Amino acid sequence: MNTKLNRSDWILLAILFGATIILNSIDYYRERNKLIEYLIDLPVSTFISIILILMFLYILIPKYLIKKKKYITFFILSLIVLTFFGSLDKFIGFLSSGQQWNKLPNLLLFLQSGLYNATDIIGFPLGILLIKKFYEGQTEYLKIEKQQKENELKLLRSQIDPHFLFNNLNTLDSLIDSDSEKAKEYINRLSLIYRYLIKTKDAEVMELSEEIQLAENYIFLIQTRFGDDYNFKIDRKIDISNKFIPTGAIQALLENVVKHNKPNKVPIKTIITVEEDWLKVINEKSNLFVKKESFGTGLENLKTRYKLLSDKEISVINTDKEFKVVIPIIKLSKEI
Repeated sequence: MNTKLNRSDWILLAILFGATIILNSIDYYRERNKLIEYLIDLPVSTFISIILILMFLYILIPKYLIKKKKYITFFILSLIVLTFFGSLDKFIGFLSSGQQWNKLPNLLLFLQSGLYNATDIIGFPLGILLIKKFYEGQTEYLKIEKQQKENELKLLRSQIDPHFLFNNLNTLDSLIDSDSEKAKEYINRLSLIYRYLIKTKDAEVMELSEEIQLAENYIFLIQTRFGDDYNFKIDRKIDISNKFIPTGAIQALLENVVKHNKPNKVPIKTIITVEEDWLKVINEKSNLFVKKESFGTGLENLKTRYKLLSDKEISVINTDKEFKVVIPIIKLSKEI
């Protein structure tokens, strides 16, 4: 659940606090409170309420409930935070009312009163926000789930794309006459790719080592077809065992390089770097204009899939000279 406040959340809070200020003003009027109490108590109470809500939504709930699932720690910290800010609000109210210091209750009762005060001022708005966030999260999940099914169909169609097969058959036809040995290797690599695509058509994620092998076979096809137009390098900085990425992710990014960059005298260089938590694909950009086309499991597709598979997001950096995509490596035992 995303607990960060959006525009509609702030509008809702403004309405809730606006109504609260009006109702409290009526109570103050009935009790014949001093003007200074209007000017100090209501703004301070509202400000403290907002601070408490932000602390719960941005720190306590996401860090200790959602991410770490430390329920006891969350409960203890919540009591401390509520007691402190609730007591601070009560103390400021005590000063603004001009009461005598001897009327201040003992510390234990004062802290208890502060805790009750804090739960009273943020209980309703925080509860409303959490209910809103829950239903927004459910709606977003259903939307992503629907998109995921559509993406699976797109992925399957891209894997058996007739243009892909047609281009490879043309390349193979020219190789048979010019280089029969390379033609045999080409057939072997092409069969390995299709065998892998058929095997993994229902898999959400695959081992990084197998995806790297698919990439190596796919790079062979590209370089055989285009010659020296494209230069690829795979840099493994770590042991890639027991690491996973979405099925077909590297293939999709390699397709993107070829479709969006037309070589001009010098080859298009692409580096695939495997790090502990990230896989980076960085390619030089061609200075020739290429009409942008969509590709089977494009960036939007990958972004959608990662929303279901991981709490990390894809990073895309597009400059004049290079295009960089960084995708998270998934540790299956923890994130799925």
